[in-house]
Amino acid sequence: MKTESHLEKVLVSGNLAVTSECGPPRGCLPDHVREKGGYLRGVVDAINVTDNQTAMVRMSSLAASVLLKQEGLNPLYQMVTRDRNRLAMQADIIGAYSLGIDTMLCLSGDHTQFGDHPMAANVHDLDSIQLIQMVKAMRDEGKFQGGADIKGPPKMFIGAAANPFADPFELRVLRLAKKVAAGADFIQTQCIFNVDKFEKWMEQVRRRGLHKQVYILAGVTPMKSVGAARYMKNKVPGMDVPQDLVDRMGSVPKEKQPEEGITICIETIDRLKKIEGIAGFHIMAIDWEEKVKEIVDRAGLLPRPQV
Repeated sequence: MKTESHLEKVLVSGNLAVTSECGPPRGCLPDHVREKGGYLRGVVDAINVTDNQTAMVRMSSLAASVLLKQEGLNPLYQMVTRDRNRLAMQADIIGAYSLGIDTMLCLSGDHTQFGDHPMAANVHDLDSIQLIQMVKAMRDEGKFQGGADIKGPPKMFIGAAANPFADPFELRVLRLAKKVAAGADFIQTQCIFNVDKFEKWMEQVRRRGLHKQVYILAGVTPMKSVGAARYMKNKVPGMDVPQDLVDRMGSVPKEKQPEEGITICIETIDRLKKIEGIAGFHIMAIDWEEKVKEIVDRAGLLPRPQV
């Protein structure tokens, strides 16, 4: 397997990789995408471009990825199976690669009932694991999912997501193993607040040797306030925020809470660096892209490697 992915080159070189996110706007605002991308220039190795995240209509991930590519950045094109059938997904994949996008993340997507169009149909012609298999066959075998040859296969570096904290916990590593077997080259995890539980998950990952088969990027999120910490703890499925972190955020004055959230994020990265099998970090600073450089710098992850 050979791709042109910058992220792959960083990972293969043995350096800790760093990725972050750029959520497309809810309107025709290309400069908004460029501004967000500007905060991340020289700070991360690839920029995730979300695909109608939280089932809310936004500028397409493909269009926003192209805007970032035009700015000389490295987009990480996200695709959810919720909104398209396999014809549309394959068309977008070869279209994206034709426009210079060589790295993607395969996801199922949040159910439409959580978004602003709760009556919209959930397509799910394929699930995320089948999407990984399809992209791998397109890349390595030069075959469409229906069996026909592709004239000019898309050489994508293929990513997938993993949530070490969803129930039942004992099945989390089995699901990761399925994604690795399907052809995932790298994994980005759900944001990690409970590092002790994540370490238990990584023990199971190492026991199966999965850390030697796939690059694992540990997800982290800086909290802006104690309210945000409580919301993630109590309202977000599959999130594990220990009470002591909520209490710590609440123990400082309101105006100091964003700074405390960033400090907690950096401390988490420092702990995660010591875990065998971690290949890098995915920093999810939702609508807080301007703080990513500070986090990466204070975590000792700058300058980024030139590969």
